[in-house]
Amino acid sequence: MMSELSGIPTAQMLSDAYSYTLDAWQRSILFLDVMRQRGEQYEQHAAAQAPHVLDYDAELVCDGRELPRPVNYGLVRIIPPEGVTIDLSKRPFVVVDPRAGHGPGIGGFKADSEIGVAMKAGHPCYFIGFLPEPMPGQTIEDIARAEAVFLEKVIERHPDADGKPCVIGNCQAGWAMMMLAAMRPELFGPVIIAGSPLSYWAGVHGQYPMRYSGGLLGGSWLTALTGDLGAGKFDGAWLVQNFENQNPANTLWTKQYNLYSKIDTEAERYLGFERWWGGHVTLNAEEMQFIVDELFIGNRLASGEVRTSDGTAIDLRTIRSPIVVFCSKGDNITPPQQALDWILDLYDSVDEIRSLGQTIVYVVHEKIGHLGIFVSAGVARKEHDEFASNIDLIDVLPPGLYEAVFEPTGEAVEHPELVTGEWIMRCEVRTLDDIRALGGNDMEDERSFEAAARLSEINLSLYRAFVQPAVKAAVNPPMAEAMRRLHPLRLSYEWFGSSNPFMAWIASAAEHVRDDRHQATPDNPFIAVQEQMSTRIVEALEGWRKMTETMAEETFRIAYGAPALQAALGIDPTSDTPPRKAPKSLLTKTLIEAKTDALRARIAQGGTVEGLVRALLYVGLARGAVDERGFEAIRRVRRAHGDATRLKLADFKMLVREQYDMLLMDEAAALAAIRKLLPDDRDQRRAAFDALRGVLESSGTLGEAAAGRLRRVAELFDLEDSSPGDAPAPVAVRSAHRTRSAS
Repeated sequence: MMSELSGIPTAQMLSDAYSYTLDAWQRSILFLDVMRQRGEQYEQHAAAQAPHVLDYDAELVCDGRELPRPVNYGLVRIIPPEGVTIDLSKRPFVVVDPRAGHGPGIGGFKADSEIGVAMKAGHPCYFIGFLPEPMPGQTIEDIARAEAVFLEKVIERHPDADGKPCVIGNCQAGWAMMMLAAMRPELFGPVIIAGSPLSYWAGVHGQYPMRYSGGLLGGSWLTALTGDLGAGKFDGAWLVQNFENQNPANTLWTKQYNLYSKIDTEAERYLGFERWWGGHVTLNAEEMQFIVDELFIGNRLASGEVRTSDGTAIDLRTIRSPIVVFCSKGDNITPPQQALDWILDLYDSVDEIRSLGQTIVYVVHEKIGHLGIFVSAGVARKEHDEFASNIDLIDVLPPGLYEAVFEPTGEAVEHPELVTGEWIMRCEVRTLDDIRALGGNDMEDERSFEAAARLSEINLSLYRAFVQPAVKAAVNPPMAEAMRRLHPLRLSYEWFGSSNPFMAWIASAAEHVRDDRHQATPDNPFIAVQEQMSTRIVEALEGWRKMTETMAEETFRIAYGAPALQAALGIDPTSDTPPRKAPKSLLTKTLIEAKTDALRARIAQGGTVEGLVRALLYVGLARGAVDERGFEAIRRVRRAHGDATRLKLADFKMLVREQYDMLLMDEAAALAAIRKLLPDDRDQRRAAFDALRGVLESSGTLGEAAAGRLRRVAELFDLEDSSPGDAPAPVAVRSAHRTRSAS
């Protein structure tokens, strides 16, 4: 590091040293002032009746505390800011934030957010938030049933909306929304789960060690102890502490150093985030115990073993709405495996997904971290903006598994007038092997996690039998509140707050510094030395993290992978059968067979619209992808066409799915029947074919396979003279007037 100072004349070095020292001293004062503001902000936020970080005005629609089973949740309508126009014919968006230690509002705490981009696209927006303290006795199931009431309220308020609400569940709200969608599928439009864990054991060796935590702590007995020490409440600050422990370099150094080194520009952003990060909430001990036992350690959600109070099994295969999974390779809290491997747990093939009528779309970001999925402006302007703009496209996708791919809009893109934003979203067909390629557990890993889950049950039983009664007798509510106040994370805020008399002089000193600020120049060699020192500290902390993570993983694998322990816990160490696999239902198989027979009987029924959709799907299957430009072309034809507007989006979705199923079931018969669906008049068939070709070519030039299928369709339309390349295909919107009689 001293090499940065070598060769500098003594006089210049002294001048640089003085300039840097003055700058460093002033930055220290300003840094302490930001810490003072952070502490006071924390105190004000904690004193609020309903603290949140939403950047929008809102009106209360439904208070969960007034329901028959009261919960501390509520539904609010987001009031659009000035200049934002809402189209009440568009489906509403409902954003649900996680109750994972922090307070609500992160889904809408700035303009470039999930709520912000949804309103920009013209959708009415609602938000489901919560109060810091739970209602006595509330459970996870009570919250789910309250959220069902909230969605009913939203649906009632938008009777003319073209589709059921799109629900966004962030982090832990994602699994909660998936559970509710399985219980009440009729309430949901598309479900977007962002950074949400659903397959809790999943991961790859050498990465994402958080999944080992439960086993290394001996199971969920520690969760029960923490709840008992809280007099029946679990302090969410411990969850936040777990998040911070995953990245000690950022927690102990980078976050503070970034503020210190950029104190003149970083304060507002830092305080805005800390307002949410320090808004700790509590959960009932029963709620947290359910989460840890059933999900984090038990991994029972994807295996269909979670049951409601009346004994109903929650099966994610009963969800009828499209599911959009947004995850990131840079997320060490919810890695792609935990976000996606529930699909492998539930289905044996994509054909099974299709047979159940399910549509799953996933997006894997390359590097954004866990919080960036919700708070990054870049993510909001790209992924979330595209989801909001193309939510109807996602809703009408044929059943199957897709990956959403985003291509920047440029001059080379064909038909840019059909693109609504800066990116083109394309949903490409995928198989289960594409998810397996991301990495995951082998059978040895599965047996180890099953051993950890069984040992957790034993330890929890022992704790409840021999220790819990004494702990409950010793702890009363005032003691529990005192322990919460003494949590290290809370103290880190209060140390710099108004209650600390040693901070009294900071505000005035900072004011004097701002009036006479002297910044060192960027080329000051001591700035370079400072940066190098910071880099070394980060490298040391990163080395510590990697070492402890490696030790944690090896300890877990050695302890729970031991054949003797597995055998003692009732696990066959040589078994190749997954310990927890969702069972198949004979009733579901029977219903699918009945549905198939009914569809087969209707292959030749319908009219021009059915024929066009069937032909469109047949050609589109050769592409293996659905482009937003093609859907926008269809939408413009629909808007420009009086007769076509009679078909609601839900009806169009059902039509697409039926025609798609017919093609998969018996392609030859489905194609042969197209002639029977078309009008006799050749001009009408020609107009319909031109509209079809316009929609197909709006997404770009057809490839050889798709072009061949289009020629086959031309034959079915008795238009053998029409083939790709004969003449420039009109964009669908320009040919809309020609298809009035055909549609």
